[in-house]
Amino acid sequence: TNGQLSRFIMYGLALETSDDDGETSEDSGWVSWFCRLKGHELFAEVEEEYVRDNFNLYGLRGRFTFYDHALEMILSSEAPDEDDLADTEFLEIHRDATDLYGLIHARYIVSPRGLQVMREKYLKGTFGTCPRVLCHNQHVLPIGTTEEPRCAQVKIFCPKCEQVYSPKSKYKELDGSYFGTSFPQIFLQSFPSLVPLEITQAFVPRVFGFRLHKQRSLIARKLEDEGIVPQQSSTRKGEMPSAAKNAMEDVSAEPRTV
Repeated sequence: TNGQLSRFIMYGLALETSDDDGETSEDSGWVSWFCRLKGHELFAEVEEEYVRDNFNLYGLRGRFTFYDHALEMILSSEAPDEDDLADTEFLEIHRDATDLYGLIHARYIVSPRGLQVMREKYLKGTFGTCPRVLCHNQHVLPIGTTEEPRCAQVKIFCPKCEQVYSPKSKYKELDGSYFGTSFPQIFLQSFPSLVPLEITQAFVPRVFGFRLHKQRSLIARKLEDEGIVPQQSSTRKGEMPSAAKNAMEDVSAEPRTV
């Protein structure tokens, strides 16, 4: 009914499951069901053993009204059925369970096991690619801009240009705190072989084929500030340094394979 649909939307509960993970059991538990919901592809399935370890839950109890019921729901071995999804009390607890799982998830994905799970998703391109054209479909990582729930949407971080962008619209309901503000940095430190080696290619503005001098992109300035290319001011007016020109124009157009 329309009333039930509005409640689903209010509690952030998607009605469709994702088709990306292949065949799964109908009674595979709340966590598996939750991670299969449409728009939840960015989530890793937190292992039950991790959730049951009180050390991993430190400091979370006081943040939730229905903490015990929410934790019980997360650990449930059965997925919700239609009767559950039509029950207002269930949806109240589900709201706390969603936020509780999200905060546990933010801790899990920076653990050794969680990093491995997210690595597989990264290599498959599950998190998407950088929207910046000159990053050539570089795989991205999810990131939050705050640790507090219900404050900001999840964003994506590009390891190549090191910029943060808004993700695809299907992820607009995902809370950034479910991934934390430090995940990409910890991930790339844990897997240094996945750090892009190519120098970031900067866009060079032109008018009818002629460069606009004294107008540098943020990327070009970043390269100069980091000492990767010489300062542009060291050349004649309107002329780009050869090192900067090589760095910005001779970079391979092929995306890096990882």
